[in-house]
Amino acid sequence: MANPPQPSLGYSGSLTPTQPDAPTLRPEKNSIPPPFPSPVAARFPPPRLQQEQIPSPSTRTPNLLSPVNGVKTGSPIPHLSTPPGPPVFSSPLRPAAVPFRTSPATPQPVAISSSSSLPTSSPPYYSNGSAELQHRVSDATEESLHLEKSPYVLFSADKVLKRKKQANVPSLGFGALVSPGREISPGPQVIQRDPHRCQNCGAYANLYCNILLGSGQWQCAICRNLNGSGGEYVATSKEELLNYPELSSPMVDYVQTGNKRPGFIPVGDLRISAPIVLVIDECLDEAHLQHLQSSLHAFVDSLPPTTRIGIVLYGRTVSVYDFSEDSFASADVLPGDKSPTQDSLKSLIYGTGIYLSAIHASLPVIHTIFSSLRPYKLNLPEASRDRCLGTAVEVALRIIQGPSAEISRGIVKRSGGNSRIIVCAGGPNTYGPGSVPHSLSHPNYPHMEKSALKWMEHLGQEAHRQNTVVDILCAGTCPVRVPILQPLAKASGGALVLHDDFGEAFGVNLQRASTRAAGSHGLFEIRCSDDILITQVVGPGEEAHTDAHETFKNDTSLSIQMLSVEETQSFALSMETKGDIKSDYVFFQFAIQYSNVYQADISRVITVRLPTVDSVSAYLGSVQDDVAAVLIAKRTLLQAKNYSDAIDMRATIDERVKDITVKFGSQLPKSKLYRFPKELSVLPEHLFHLRRGPLLGSIVGHEDERSVLRNLFLNASFDLSLRMIAPRCLMHREGGTFEELPAYDLAMQSDAAVVLDHGTDVFIWLGAELAADEGKSASALAACRTLAEELTESRFPAPRILAFKEGSSQARYFVSRLIPAHKDPPYEQEARFPQLRTLTADQRVKLKSSFLHFDDPSFCEWMRGLKLVPPEPS
Repeated sequence: MANPPQPSLGYSGSLTPTQPDAPTLRPEKNSIPPPFPSPVAARFPPPRLQQEQIPSPSTRTPNLLSPVNGVKTGSPIPHLSTPPGPPVFSSPLRPAAVPFRTSPATPQPVAISSSSSLPTSSPPYYSNGSAELQHRVSDATEESLHLEKSPYVLFSADKVLKRKKQANVPSLGFGALVSPGREISPGPQVIQRDPHRCQNCGAYANLYCNILLGSGQWQCAICRNLNGSGGEYVATSKEELLNYPELSSPMVDYVQTGNKRPGFIPVGDLRISAPIVLVIDECLDEAHLQHLQSSLHAFVDSLPPTTRIGIVLYGRTVSVYDFSEDSFASADVLPGDKSPTQDSLKSLIYGTGIYLSAIHASLPVIHTIFSSLRPYKLNLPEASRDRCLGTAVEVALRIIQGPSAEISRGIVKRSGGNSRIIVCAGGPNTYGPGSVPHSLSHPNYPHMEKSALKWMEHLGQEAHRQNTVVDILCAGTCPVRVPILQPLAKASGGALVLHDDFGEAFGVNLQRASTRAAGSHGLFEIRCSDDILITQVVGPGEEAHTDAHETFKNDTSLSIQMLSVEETQSFALSMETKGDIKSDYVFFQFAIQYSNVYQADISRVITVRLPTVDSVSAYLGSVQDDVAAVLIAKRTLLQAKNYSDAIDMRATIDERVKDITVKFGSQLPKSKLYRFPKELSVLPEHLFHLRRGPLLGSIVGHEDERSVLRNLFLNASFDLSLRMIAPRCLMHREGGTFEELPAYDLAMQSDAAVVLDHGTDVFIWLGAELAADEGKSASALAACRTLAEELTESRFPAPRILAFKEGSSQARYFVSRLIPAHKDPPYEQEARFPQLRTLTADQRVKLKSSFLHFDDPSFCEWMRGLKLVPPEPS
């Protein structure tokens, strides 16, 4: 049957499928992932081979991929060796691994729970009545297998309600966060052969399939269709089937190497680096230029020697630097007022110049080029300077493409992963294609803005077709007109990031932008049981055309063309049940097909089974508050396209909390008041942080900043998304330990230092009493900085880290992000902030007197203002 048409999936937008049979994925029973990564693993960890078991003579051993096949790279990064050394963390924290300055983007810590196991169902019978379909593992073994949950998928609940009316409560919702490009160690088991797929719906064979041992036939867990395995799954017992990773593990990677020769990739060809072209604004004042030059010098020194790099400058003209001159900086210049002509591009590409060169061959001349940059000479305001950013990106795309467009595809060696253009911008695009006038009061500005938006989006789409990601890193005080630049980054699969200056954070993001891609040509397919309907997808992708993927007879999967495959992104899936569920389980399968940086074609398959329940309390007990909060936030932020919308969304959150309380809470005896359900005690506090924080609140001053944060959040991984909603508060203790506390202003104790991690910003606050002791404050500040760097060593974009003392003007950034719990009565303060009990009476009085009065409500006051009783603290 044909699939109904599906709306497109925007980069930061949503996809709302109209088909009734859409699939979904499953997360684990875990709220906050470990705060610190274990020693950093290689981006592509070695495969986990299942060779320990000795197969019986009748068992066919699958063809697995060995480490030499290109699924492994790099070595662990050394620990920080400079004083004061990594701080020691008191429970529940663990020591962090590495400082972020020296590491490329690495996988963020994953949330793996070992708490809940899923029950098994009795094996059904084959319809001909002659043979029994067998599970491939014993019940005991199957129970143990489910203790390890998928780090790639996080569900908002570990159980699904059977009754449609109870399950489809929109205020709470049900869904999953999927991180297809995440790389962990150890990774999924690797198989180098074609997968067995259901001929009816296209699902992959998995550990929940029923197997007919005598013939090797398997029954699809999604559509229940019986399929053949070509005799491969023929076995004498269920235990023998454990030798097949796909039948014993919920996550597997099917790998086909580029040369299609099993087990072989030439050693010198392990990784073919995709080129990087730096597109640099040359209209900078001297102070900004000096910072930029320092960041660029450090950036190229950090790149692998085989990385190919190009350098393009733009102002009124476009300068393309030539690496064939090794003693001085030389560039070919093109006009910036219009798109480059084919003739000018041909003379450039087929000339004698070298515009892409490996670092090891051209590092001296690259440094010479950066040193030769000069500040802007004319006496014009920053916003009024001519910048032909659009033309410069067009030229950069053509340089990356090179003569390959006119050479047979079979001759050109495909680079691994996406090529990348990194734009270093200090102001708006005001000249040439895709530009807008210098002045917002220009009489034709609205029309020119509309035309510029279309042109930039088209340029981004063209970059995506050429497998090139465009990242735009902006810095300085000049407004860059974010709405004009954002479509270019979005459509290509890149990111737009704002910085205060071209200093340290900018330099770190240059490095992380260049190394964060995990692969290209990504296709994300979602299949699930007939009972489940996917209603919305939010993430960096778009609807996949049917000719872009293999189709099956009754394939009702939801297919998403990923704009890029990266570790730091995720898709948020919202789901509903179509009717009352009669089965004991529902199944979800996620398949991600992409090409990695080793030119290997990967099909990552993740299969999840969730039990269904009648009991609402059992369902609420399985809800993952953190995941549910992130899913609600992504659905909410999708509608907050401007500041006016953001104000409306705050009211929506209030109504959502009230509805959850009425539907799932309990009414107080002899009262009309309802208490928020105790099983979801963390959720309302997360939503309170969301409504008053930078994403929806008024903490951030300029709409450009809010727009960038919202777009980043809509595509961010679970870890970063959670931190952007709810800040994490860590208090420094004597002896170099840190204690995690609720993000309340009660943590502002004058004798302490506090670190507040809010995702894109990390704040270090030093109390006045501590700051007065020079030795202690220096030691505490150094430990806090080390902690801040370790907390964010794999984060993209790298956050800005600000340190300040109590009472300083900058301290308002810190205070505004904490819940003002000092307004609550003492018994409530102690219940929600137990650390207060360790303070003496004098310390309590001093703390209370340090707070200034303002009208912002505390969490408890907000809940009572909604006529609700706050949940008991967990």
